[in-house]
Amino acid sequence: MNTTQLRTKAQAAGARHSHHDAPDTTADFEELAAMHDGPEKQRLQDCVVTAWLPMAHRLAAKYRNRGEAVEDLEQVAALALVKAVERYDPSRGKAFEAFAIPTIYGELKRHFRDHMWDLHVPRRVQNLRNQVRASVRDLSLTLDDRTPTITEIAEHSGLTEDDVHTGLEALESYSSLSLDAEMPGTAGNGDGFSLVDTLGTEETGYDHVIDREAVKTRLRHLPDREREILYLRFFREMTQSAIAHEFGISQMHVSRLISGACRRIREEIEDTPEEADAGGRPAA
Repeated sequence: MNTTQLRTKAQAAGARHSHHDAPDTTADFEELAAMHDGPEKQRLQDCVVTAWLPMAHRLAAKYRNRGEAVEDLEQVAALALVKAVERYDPSRGKAFEAFAIPTIYGELKRHFRDHMWDLHVPRRVQNLRNQVRASVRDLSLTLDDRTPTITEIAEHSGLTEDDVHTGLEALESYSSLSLDAEMPGTAGNGDGFSLVDTLGTEETGYDHVIDREAVKTRLRHLPDREREILYLRFFREMTQSAIAHEFGISQMHVSRLISGACRRIREEIEDTPEEADAGGRPAA
């Protein structure tokens, strides 16, 4: 068996196939059904796939301009064609074309459903989106330059108004908006105001405020000398040697006083229950 045995429609008698890319491979499928798995069967399957590949590419082209490269769609359709050739059983009486086309369309739709949505959306919601989109498109042809209402869409599609709302929301979930996209009303004014400009950033100042409030009451309970030393060191930014000279003690002594005071404050904060009030006393 070789590729010359694969006859195209132009070579076959009659007009049994509806498209020019539908070859007559009836005899090849009958031979495949009688063959055992092996290299010969694989070669014949490859020949059949090659003969039907133009049809798969034609079906894939119907999904162009939907955000996916045609080459990728053709690859999806080709893989679906391979599956169809492997699974087709001529003894059931159905023409291969009638079996393969739904298989290829199914794989293409599954590709868009599973790989093209920026947000994960359940299949039911995706179906609602498709129904709502089709109804909006149909109604737009009969309405006078206005958007159809929720009630009109529901009546046309046979959906409930809640399902229509869900479908409309899903229309906005297929693709996400870039953070660099200009905000509505700012395009062309030169401000360059984009979505990212509206997002908050981490504010470390809040942590600083919380830390200061946590130690405030503990500082008040320190001995006067230790409180004065901490004030000079951390608020006046004096060096330990300058503080030692101010109090007439050694720098080592100043270091021990600072370390001891900081350690006690830290331990008190860590041991304080979360429900303690701002004054450092347990809440009643």
